[in-house]
Amino acid sequence: MTIRGKTILVTGGALRVGREFCLAAAGAGANVIIHYGNSAEEANKTAEEIRAAGCQAWTLKADLANPDEAAKLIDLAWEISPFFGLVNSAAIFEPLTFTDTTIDAWQHHLAVNLTAPFLLSQSFARRLAPGATGRIINIVDWRALRPGSDHFPYTVSKAALAQMTRSLAVALAPDISVNGLALGAILPPSDGGSPDILKSVPAKRWATMDELHQALLFLLEGPSYITGEIIHLDGGRHLV
Repeated sequence: MTIRGKTILVTGGALRVGREFCLAAAGAGANVIIHYGNSAEEANKTAEEIRAAGCQAWTLKADLANPDEAAKLIDLAWEISPFFGLVNSAAIFEPLTFTDTTIDAWQHHLAVNLTAPFLLSQSFARRLAPGATGRIINIVDWRALRPGSDHFPYTVSKAALAQMTRSLAVALAPDISVNGLALGAILPPSDGGSPDILKSVPAKRWATMDELHQALLFLLEGPSYITGEIIHLDGGRHLV
């Protein structure tokens, strides 16, 4: 199966890992709808890069913390181009402990990291014509299966997203395959982060962008018989 000529919607596609997902899809010949929240300039630059490579690209703004906007995003995207794949990449990632987590922070993480993927997946499934097929890829985290005390609301929301991925795989079969991509040390944190991150990674290095691209494309183009899986791209971090 190939995504060449098909359209892929990537949430949070303007920056960092989301941007790489957009470029990966375009590199395989797909057209890309780039969702963004506040990064209009970066989203437009990513779209220009994709167009320069010979594929079509569009940008759509939506606040995924707002359930009404999240629910409408699929309809807006579908009007641009009916799409084959949904990549739920947008996320809130704040370094909050259990004690530091306020109710506002808790609800914000759940709204963006869990509720929005639910609403988007539900709307996508309803949009597909009878007999049509599609793919949903939820971007989770190694912490989802090995939770700790750091990034408390983020970890809980991603753990819930991992379980929702498995439930969706059953609910949306056989027409839509649903899988998760659990990421580890992919890009250095934008705030500089801890210099000791790689000490806990068995592979002792950051992922390459080519590895990230290959992982996404495997889930978009690989066997549709694979569904409900969580693939770790983390250099073995979830094992230790």
